[in-house]
Amino acid sequence: MKASKLILEGIKKALTTGEATVSFRKEDKKSKENANLDEASAITGSGLNVGGKTYFDEAFAALRYANPFRIGSRQILAPSNSAVQFVAKTGNATNSTSGNNPWGYTFTPNNGSPDIATNIWQLPTRVISAQLPIRTAVLTDVNYLEEAIVQDLFLEFSQLEAASMALNNDQAGSTTITTGATDGLRGLGVYSTSTTTASYGTSGTSMTDGIHTILYEAYSSTTPTYDNLVNTLNKLPAQYWYMEGTAWHMHPALIAQLRKIHDTAGLPILLEVGDGDGGAAVHIFGIPVIPNPYLSAPASGALSGVLANWPQFYTIADAEQWTLKRFDQTQPGFITLYAEERLASSIRNPFAGVFIYGA
Repeated sequence: MKASKLILEGIKKALTTGEATVSFRKEDKKSKENANLDEASAITGSGLNVGGKTYFDEAFAALRYANPFRIGSRQILAPSNSAVQFVAKTGNATNSTSGNNPWGYTFTPNNGSPDIATNIWQLPTRVISAQLPIRTAVLTDVNYLEEAIVQDLFLEFSQLEAASMALNNDQAGSTTITTGATDGLRGLGVYSTSTTTASYGTSGTSMTDGIHTILYEAYSSTTPTYDNLVNTLNKLPAQYWYMEGTAWHMHPALIAQLRKIHDTAGLPILLEVGDGDGGAAVHIFGIPVIPNPYLSAPASGALSGVLANWPQFYTIADAEQWTLKRFDQTQPGFITLYAEERLASSIRNPFAGVFIYGA
């Protein structure tokens, strides 16, 4: 068979089977040798620009830090809901100070529960969305590009969640859109603080309700001390100390400062009491430490850390966990990815956490 016919047969095979490349060989009847028609015989050296193809390695994106607030926090599903209402029971049924004796068998109908009540607050569902057009020709050439884009987009959403949960002010508009402002989540920095008493915010369904008061410990933003850590733990009620889900969230710069705390001999204190973990500030007082770069770096007035029992302290309500749609014909030569996430979040129990602020 002539070489030209072999090439035509190869092209036909490529069109019908979808093979990306076809190798053509000519059999010489006299020598019984095969002649490879793939490349020119003049290829020398690397072959760059004189034949052959470029191989595309799998596409990737640098790793982003997914939302650390989801580590341990209470997560619930609230599908297709436009708002989430939180209800807390308050008061004491056994309040002996009001004259009701909780001891003994005496029972009086229609009497008791002198200060039982509920505290409610309601937050609207927020939405994060993105659309991304991609040239179909690029998707054909580059391996794993669409998957890499989707994975990175998911982590982008997770970053936006975390930044909004940490510091966004949902009470006022802002010139920045990085955390959402009045379209974003209620950030930890919005909540009131006290050095003596934690409490629930006002009860109701307006946007100013549910802003609780959280205990806090102030530390020198340049030289935090070992006593600051002791005081922070002491402000968290003892019932939460070693429950499952109790953890320190700290900005990495604060962790670095704590690792520098040393005794009079120059030895790092946290390593000496490092709970057998082999490293300073991996655990503090037996409680795990989670690096959280979405909190503020140490500075005056900066919220740089939180010690909490996260299942009790914080709730994330996913109204729509993650939606990804692909549109193939929005414009010629492109596909368009549309992604969306809907959620709400709130401090649930103001007594189950302590803030760490730079002084």
